[in-house]
Amino acid sequence: MSIGSQLGLAVRDAAVLHNSNALTLRLQPCDVLARVAPVAHQRAQLEVDVARGLTEAGSPVATLESPEVFVQNDYVVTLWTYYEPVAAQPISRAGYVNALERLHAGMRSVDLPAPHFTDRVSAAERLVADHARTPELTAPDRALLAGTLARMRRAVTDSGRPEQLLHGEPHPGNLLSTRAGPLFIDFETCCRRPVEFDLAHAPDDVGDHYPGVDRRLLRECRTLVLAMITAWRWDRDDQFPDGRRLGIEWLNELRRTAAALDE
Repeated sequence: MSIGSQLGLAVRDAAVLHNSNALTLRLQPCDVLARVAPVAHQRAQLEVDVARGLTEAGSPVATLESPEVFVQNDYVVTLWTYYEPVAAQPISRAGYVNALERLHAGMRSVDLPAPHFTDRVSAAERLVADHARTPELTAPDRALLAGTLARMRRAVTDSGRPEQLLHGEPHPGNLLSTRAGPLFIDFETCCRRPVEFDLAHAPDDVGDHYPGVDRRLLRECRTLVLAMITAWRWDRDDQFPDGRRLGIEWLNELRRTAAALDE
């Protein structure tokens, strides 16, 4: 609220929209969206730079209210346009595919240094190997996660598919249904990878109908993504809502997936 007021925005209240490993708030009555994250666990400048480039390219993305990254104590704050949700039918498969194709086309035109997807896989592997950070993981589950991460990492790396800058997590939670059409948000996980890695986060029918997909690689990327998000849920510091229940559910799904791959 203080940052908004300093920018000349009318701010009298801040309503929490989402509270997880980052905090999302709606500043009122100016109707600006604020994203707040710990300094130690964010890439706000990359997110802002990518969003600016994509807006200039005409991609379907939420726009910034301010191009500046604000630091307040141990947190970083970025300000975005607030979009009133459209209470209608969910985004159609065709609409999702079209929005993702346009996003990927725009990202090919954004020339910014970004991490490689293997950096995120390595972070998940370090988390699984760290008993102090994942104290509730059993030995068999730890071995399952470590083995799956290593095997699927090699499969994706050795695929030979072209890589480009991608969103990182274009799942339905990061695609808004607005009066302006579907708009992607949350670019802090941007990195370079084959397009199938991005599609692994989208609903199955979206990935299956995206043109030019390597279907085997898509299955491998889905397994790798499942192993990564499962690892995050077992971090003792994870604040994802209902995260532990999801961690158990996804471990069971990973066991089924691993068994099917071995057949």
